[in-house]
Amino acid sequence: MTNTKDILKNAEDRMKKAVEVVRSELAKIRTGKATTALLDAVRVEYYGNPTPLNKIASVSTPDVHTIAIQPWEKSLIPHIEKAILQSNLGLNPVNDGNIIRVPIPPLNEERRRELVKLVKKFGEDGKIAIRNIRRDAIEHLKKAEKNEHLSEDERKRGEQEAQKLTDKYIKDIDALLVQKEKEIMEV
Repeated sequence: MTNTKDILKNAEDRMKKAVEVVRSELAKIRTGKATTALLDAVRVEYYGNPTPLNKIASVSTPDVHTIAIQPWEKSLIPHIEKAILQSNLGLNPVNDGNIIRVPIPPLNEERRRELVKLVKKFGEDGKIAIRNIRRDAIEHLKKAEKNEHLSEDERKRGEQEAQKLTDKYIKDIDALLVQKEKEIMEV
């Protein structure tokens, strides 16, 4: 990768992926009603491997305030409970011995604030990823200049383009955060 276009194209592709990761993380944050997508990120230890919850249990929403989890094997119930508690989703599973019910509490003001903090954390993680991608692109540009594949002017133009991409994708993340925060704070 010695061509400025290639370096910038690679950086842009990686920045798009970073925005998509933030978008998918935000989709998992609930805004008031139960959805099985809330538990998509939960991984359960299953024969020594972290396994997606929906691969080892039936996950459903019998009503708007409850998620029901029916494991294929009863022995998994404590592992599923533990995984949900450790997932930082703020959910408390209830185990009746056969099925796990996850009540989705209505969002009170305090919980809304907690979720907004979580949204901001995901956003900041995405922005850090984008800045790291920019740094990598600039390092590639400097290496290309050092190896005499680029002129100094080309490198500087490439650095400016990398900054423009960074600004664009950080703005995209900010827009996602504003939208999600608005959804959460709606009563």
